[in-house]
Amino acid sequence: MARKRKTDGRTPRRALWLRTLIAITACGVAVGGLAAYRTFSDDTATERPVTTEEASRLALSRLNLYQASPVAVTLTATEGGGVVVRVKGVVDYRTHRAVGSYQVTGASGSSGTSGTSGPATGQLDHGLIVWDTGGLGLAPAPKGDNSPAWQQAEHIPRSGWSARSYTTDPLDAGLQLLIGLGADRPDNPLLLAQSGARRLGRERIDGRSYDRFAGPRAQGATPSAGSDGGRSPLTYWVDGDGGLRRVTMRMPGLGTPTTLEFSGRDDRAKLPEAPWATG
Repeated sequence: MARKRKTDGRTPRRALWLRTLIAITACGVAVGGLAAYRTFSDDTATERPVTTEEASRLALSRLNLYQASPVAVTLTATEGGGVVVRVKGVVDYRTHRAVGSYQVTGASGSSGTSGTSGPATGQLDHGLIVWDTGGLGLAPAPKGDNSPAWQQAEHIPRSGWSARSYTTDPLDAGLQLLIGLGADRPDNPLLLAQSGARRLGRERIDGRSYDRFAGPRAQGATPSAGSDGGRSPLTYWVDGDGGLRRVTMRMPGLGTPTTLEFSGRDDRAKLPEAPWATG
């Protein structure tokens, strides 16, 4: 899609942080997950470096995600000020394209209930979203159409999308991370281990066990640097077969991380051509 540049005055330091994070991901791994799912810890083992077997599962996870395409995904990003953006859609890692619906919720004014007043949480915006490696596009959802987002998007011509390049906002950073997670070949497990990937524990999500890993550290970071011990801002949940379920991404200045969840292959989904069509 054609991209419109967006400038917002953010510091070069934060932009550098995002570029570094995406570069780390390109030689790392991925997953998905949301707090809405019941999660129980069944392992309180002390944090430690990954074993050879664990590094091998991490190395396979991006390939497994690629082979499962198109994959159902959910992204939740906290933008600050109580505003939350949730995107539900599908990603095709073979074409590096994705489509879904988005919903923005947050404080919407006075509640006016039972004689009390104050901020009430409500829907602020919603619509369709498409994204790829270059940026994203937004469009209003067709009224009265309850079909999947990928079907709705096919009926909106390219001119109907408001397109722009990525910024460093939590939503944009999450979308950019999400589209780059799958890969057509496994990573190098030795490099993953040498770059500081660590096992943090084990959890059960909907009855299945997942190992929780901190990803490779940023270049130049040391295990003792900062309050987080120099740990990567990315945390992954990976099962015994190298399947990816959840990834969380800590953003500078935000207490709530951006969360991605992968729900497996969506056999019905077909990525639309209209948003990217030319001519």
